[in-house]
Amino acid sequence: MKNSVKVLAFYLPQFYPIPENDTWWGKGFTEWTNVGKAKSLFKGHYQPRVPADLGYYNLRNPEIRKAQVEMAKEAGISAFCYWHYWFGNGKRLLAEVFQDVLDTGEPDFPFCLAWANHSWYSKNWNSEGVISQQLLMEQTYPGLDDAKQHFNFLVKAFKDERYIKIDGKPFLLIFDPVSIPETYLNHFELWAKEAGFNNGLYLVANITHDYIEKEDMLKKGFNAVTYQRLGNFTNQYLKKMGRLGRGLHRLYSISKGFAFHRPPKMFDYRKYSQYLITDQDKERDVIPNIIPQWDHTPRSGWNGSLFINSTPDLFYQHVKQALIALHNKPHKEKILLLKSWNEWGEGNYMEPDIKFGKGFIRALKKAIDEN
Repeated sequence: MKNSVKVLAFYLPQFYPIPENDTWWGKGFTEWTNVGKAKSLFKGHYQPRVPADLGYYNLRNPEIRKAQVEMAKEAGISAFCYWHYWFGNGKRLLAEVFQDVLDTGEPDFPFCLAWANHSWYSKNWNSEGVISQQLLMEQTYPGLDDAKQHFNFLVKAFKDERYIKIDGKPFLLIFDPVSIPETYLNHFELWAKEAGFNNGLYLVANITHDYIEKEDMLKKGFNAVTYQRLGNFTNQYLKKMGRLGRGLHRLYSISKGFAFHRPPKMFDYRKYSQYLITDQDKERDVIPNIIPQWDHTPRSGWNGSLFINSTPDLFYQHVKQALIALHNKPHKEKILLLKSWNEWGEGNYMEPDIKFGKGFIRALKKAIDEN
């Protein structure tokens, strides 16, 4: 029986050199550079993460992308949601992989796009743990000419038979729904209808902070939101403490980190995974977000946030909780976002490694099949 739940897995189209990264980080830099040199920061810290079946791949190789699809099918994943980078005035980065998928028709696997509309700063890639705010690439919104140029690219993807559509509407997630001008969204919607998508677009707002209200995003033109609860990990848990309590908790975490020589932003998946899905996710205009594991220290060192004790068994329980949140939603709205398929530099991936093998893949499939 075909799975009634759509599982859309975020996909990082990196893992091959680009001139910009060569300039910023050295010749030949890819995500694997930080992954390979990652260090264990305390006893029992699972680093470095070593890929198993696919090895340290180069995503320009179409055979690797086909192998990824076969694994995704094993896991019960419905589509890859490719991160897409458009910085304004036609400037794209990490565009080669998805462009090849679009141009060649391979692999023959459903997909959609998530616009990563944020500036790039050096702090996000500094595995030495040195805080730096150097701006590498600025996200801009130059105006309607830029918006139209961007849409002309997007519509080619929307018209692909593989593209995920919800009630006939092409699915498009916006990483930063606050900064994007409302006029961009309005015109994307208008141009989509002119292109033959009579119902417009299915726009999803990615909510990363408590100050972003769902109602404001819906008024802005979004159809749905998804809560990415990795900003403070346990956002519902911490909210109960109040502002003073959160401040004291932050000081306690820092002090504990120094005392036990452990990163202060470390959380136990066994305890906190229950807060990654909440009653908010039962609402019709909310898409639950499932997270197998997380460890940002390969990119940001001691300043990185991480989960410890994330296992396939606990991920299975987490997915079951998310699936329960979908029970009373209409069929077309039974969607899960999986963060992520292959974010190795964030310790946030489903692909096999030498510790768990295909454990997370099997855990997801088991939960979906039982659903």
